[in-house]
Amino acid sequence: MLFRLHQTTRHLKLAPGHLAQTRPRLAQATMSTFIIPGTDTRVNSTPDLSSDDLLSFPAFKIWIETLQQSLRRQQNPTHEFHNDPYRLRSIEIQSIDRFKGGRLGFVKMKADVSNGSGETLPGSVFLRGGSVGMLLILQPDDIPASQEKGKRVILTIQPRIPAGTLAFAEIPAGMLDDSGTFAGGAAKEIEEETGLSVQQGELIDMTSLTLRSAQEDGGETLQKAVYPSPGGNDEFIPLFLCQKRMPRKEIEELQGKLTGLRDHGEKITLKIVPLENLWKEGLRDGKTLAAWALYKGLQQEGKIQF
Repeated sequence: MLFRLHQTTRHLKLAPGHLAQTRPRLAQATMSTFIIPGTDTRVNSTPDLSSDDLLSFPAFKIWIETLQQSLRRQQNPTHEFHNDPYRLRSIEIQSIDRFKGGRLGFVKMKADVSNGSGETLPGSVFLRGGSVGMLLILQPDDIPASQEKGKRVILTIQPRIPAGTLAFAEIPAGMLDDSGTFAGGAAKEIEEETGLSVQQGELIDMTSLTLRSAQEDGGETLQKAVYPSPGGNDEFIPLFLCQKRMPRKEIEELQGKLTGLRDHGEKITLKIVPLENLWKEGLRDGKTLAAWALYKGLQQEGKIQF
């Protein structure tokens, strides 16, 4: 459409500045505007994203419900921002990506969160939703179950183009779709990325277990998960632990194994490392270090054992 419009205007004799005056109207015509139900927040959206698509997007629903709940806390007279509370005034959708089949995958947007004095909070957001991460510890069945030394951990080595590498080391992880539980998603990801079949009941949710033993920040409704990059990304990752005893030979056979959903572009190589070296082997990956810290902390408190 834009190409045909360009071809047409090349042959028109326009007064100086006339075309420049029409451009804002053309840009404006490509946007759609709607109000989020139950609020006065205006959304300016790109033409390829309808209000129904956005409002039904799980990542957006979780994000806005969490933010609105936190904003309501300003009504408390003891809140730091009570005297000049912040509001979510508008959202500008800048771009979207869809997965195969047309399912909404990622949304880049800018949120205007400001107070009556005109002070704004940083509001550039990359919405992608929740993921799961799994600390998968394998122990040879020829050593005592209580013995820590000799345990191994599975890392996946795979391309991570945003990080600029074809060989990024991390614990098995993956995005959640619109269905299933976090634990169910974790079991599914383990099988897809490692080839090991794990029952949902074998998984320990380390983030939830840690939060139960920690003092909650009263009133906040963040997910029971770690947030690897909250300055610009909504992604939250519950971290699960799975401990399995296996024949030593089967553990050794996992070293260098090629896995992943090839038709989804996953090209994964497994790396088996000693548990005591995990913090060094996976130091570039935030969720790997977080899983290591949670495992060690829960172990010290006697909350987990083999």
